[in-house]
Amino acid sequence: MDNTPERKQRVLSLIQPTSIPTLGNYLGALKNWKTMSREYDCIYGVADLHALTVRIEPSTLRSQTQQMLAMLLSLDLDPENNIVFVQSHVHTHAELAWILNCYTQFGEASRMTQFKDKSRKHADNINVGLFDYPVLMAADILVYQSQFVPIGADQKQHLELARNIADRFNGVYGQTFTVPEPFIGQKGARIMSLQDPTSKMSKSDANPKASVSILDTPDVILKKFKSAVTDSEASVRYAEGKDGINNLMTIYSCCTGLSYEQIESDFAGKGYGDFKKAVAEAVIEELRPVQETYARIIKDKAYIAECAKSGAEKALYVSQKTLRKVQKKVGLWQG
Repeated sequence: MDNTPERKQRVLSLIQPTSIPTLGNYLGALKNWKTMSREYDCIYGVADLHALTVRIEPSTLRSQTQQMLAMLLSLDLDPENNIVFVQSHVHTHAELAWILNCYTQFGEASRMTQFKDKSRKHADNINVGLFDYPVLMAADILVYQSQFVPIGADQKQHLELARNIADRFNGVYGQTFTVPEPFIGQKGARIMSLQDPTSKMSKSDANPKASVSILDTPDVILKKFKSAVTDSEASVRYAEGKDGINNLMTIYSCCTGLSYEQIESDFAGKGYGDFKKAVAEAVIEELRPVQETYARIIKDKAYIAECAKSGAEKALYVSQKTLRKVQKKVGLWQG
């Protein structure tokens, strides 16, 4: 009888170090990462190479990369049981990306809608990296033979490109890459702006009242929720046309585990002021352990550096197997 433990399926998730994640990022994805790590072989990374597509001060990028790594560690993602690393510390990503460029058609890369959107936002810096970063994203995924990738709606095209590249390469050279699938697990909530509840909460929102940062203080969180847009009905219920209240109910449900029916019952006859305060308090308690852990970790630069080094070594060990196989198949002489 074979008692060899069955290998877990692999999930890859990377996040850019552009700024501290929002409550929307946390409830929509990050909160589920720890749960995922119990069931899957998880690889979590800080995508600092992707951050270079826009101009950023070098000192800012270095600082934000350390902060993001500390944030991942603060989510209780045990670096002993998961691979937690910084993208640029693992050279296989960039090396595989160049090879995959040669197996990506210009036309299919040109169809990426995010390039068009970001070109409009950064009209003074439409660089090749901005055009090509979906291929680097494909390399991120394929170099680890990832079975699953958790993605939002804005990344579906990019995952499809990674699948196309993998299929094309496998068709030419035989089975080389695992063709990745979108991760269908515990669905994260879609959290909207507190000031425009028809738009997704974003850390790049010009209105500081629109989003809540994972590291916002309790006082700031309370003020932001008090100013959240609602409606004139003054009835806490989930219904069409009540985007602001629907958003607050979603946030409250994520933080408390209560159903919409329970929330409606608990706040029957109460005003929006009471409900906003309750939502703020629930968010404060939800974020408290993350904030406390982050405050401890961010002070320990040696620990952050140690985790980065260890994570990069593990990531390199796994990814180098794929890169060597690819190099051999395309005919690169390895000596």
